[in-house]
Amino acid sequence: MSRLLAHARDTGLVEITVHSPQEAGSVVARRLAERYGISVHVVSSPARSTDAERLGRTARAAAHLLSSSLDLNASIGVAWGVTVSAIARHLPTKRVYNSEVVQMNGAANESTSGISYSGAILERFSQAFGADVQQFPVPALFDDPHTKQLLWRERSIRRVLDAQAHVQVFVFGLGSPQADVPSHVYAGDYLSGEDLRTLVRDGVAGDCATVFYRIDGSTDGIQINERSSGPGFDVIRRIPRRLCAVSSPSKLGALRGALAASLITELVVEETLARRLLEVSSSASGR
Repeated sequence: MSRLLAHARDTGLVEITVHSPQEAGSVVARRLAERYGISVHVVSSPARSTDAERLGRTARAAAHLLSSSLDLNASIGVAWGVTVSAIARHLPTKRVYNSEVVQMNGAANESTSGISYSGAILERFSQAFGADVQQFPVPALFDDPHTKQLLWRERSIRRVLDAQAHVQVFVFGLGSPQADVPSHVYAGDYLSGEDLRTLVRDGVAGDCATVFYRIDGSTDGIQINERSSGPGFDVIRRIPRRLCAVSSPSKLGALRGALAASLITELVVEETLARRLLEVSSSASGR
C-alpha cells in the first residue's frame, strides 16, 4: 500500500498536504476578528481534552499575551472568577510603574468575606507586575439595592469606583448559568434559589463581573443587576483594552452575549468554542 501511495504521489495522481493546527486556528481567528471587529487569539487543544485542560491552555495563553503586551504604566482591572484565577497562576513576571491592580467587583456573601478567594487572585497579579492592590470590600450582590446606593456615596467606596473608571486594561472571564463546570458565582453561595429562578425568568445567558446579560447583550429589566457590585457596561466599554478569556464550549451563549454588548476588545478563546462561535455567527449573517 505504501509503495502504491508513493507511486501515485510521484506521478501526480495524489497530492499530500499537511495543515498544522496553528494554521487552522489562525483562519478561525481571522474570520472572527473580521466578524466582530476585535483582536482574536485561538488556543488549540487535543480533541479529547477535558474542560480543565482547555481552561489551563487558554489561561496560559491569556497570561502570556497580557504580560507581553502590557503597557508599563497601565492600571489593571480584575474581575475574580475561575478563569481569571487560572490566568493569575500563569502570569510571568513583568514590572510596571505608577500602576495598580484594581478589584472590579465585590466578593463577599452571607457565608464569606470573599477575601481569601479574590485576594489570592489580586495578590498573584500584584506579585507578577509589582503593582499595588486596590481591593473592593463590598458584597458581590447586595441584599437590598438601597444599601448599595447608600454605600456608593461613601468617600472610601467612591475612591475605588474612581479607580475602576480609570483602569486601562480589564481582565475577565465570563460566567454562565449553562456552563458544564459552574462559574464561581454560581457555585460559591452567591445566588439563592430565588435568584437562580429570576435569572431563568429574565433570560440571562451570562455575567461579566457579576453583572448579568442576555444573549443579545441587553441588561434592561434584569432585576438582580440592581444589587450587583460590578461595573455597569457603560463603565466597561470606556476601558481601552478589555481582555476576555473563555475556554468551555458550554459558554457559547455567554460569549455571544458579551460580544453583542461590545464588552470585549481582545478575545482569547479555545478552538472548539471558537469554531462553534464562527458557525453560529456565519449562520446568523446568512453566510
